[in-house]
Amino acid sequence: MTRLYRPGVGILLFDPSGRAFVGERSDAPGAWQMPQGGIDEGEDPRAAALRELAEETGVRAADIVGETRDWIAYDLPAELAARMWGGRFAGQRQKWYAARFYGSDADIDLDAHEAEFARWRWAELDTLAGLIVPFKRPLYEAVLAELGPIVRANVAR
Repeated sequence: MTRLYRPGVGILLFDPSGRAFVGERSDAPGAWQMPQGGIDEGEDPRAAALRELAEETGVRAADIVGETRDWIAYDLPAELAARMWGGRFAGQRQKWYAARFYGSDADIDLDAHEAEFARWRWAELDTLAGLIVPFKRPLYEAVLAELGPIVRANVAR
């Protein structure tokens, strides 16, 4: 049986000092993640990333400065896979983007759309993977290995 993966995007939004935005999920206290979401039918992945960023954080003051070469997949734990997305997908296959934030913290509005995050903070890249739920850690480690150097190259000196 072929495992189906929901197509999605993720955004490593970073501030001028190179810290990444992470939000604590409203539906899972203690579960932190970067903005991410599905791609609508016919939607360009880059456009989906900017849309998801605006919906989940209110941020429009950001420029995409890099992306992963390939799509990166993660599997949901069986109990989540059975109830998420009608049980149709084993997990997600995502394209990730690094986006430089040039606004201020006041621009972040978790209620810009349906609130996905209860609270947010900036996190150092080297501590980020440790904040993430265990089943997504390998994905985050792969994203950070590839996009981390792009973030560091774009940090204000």
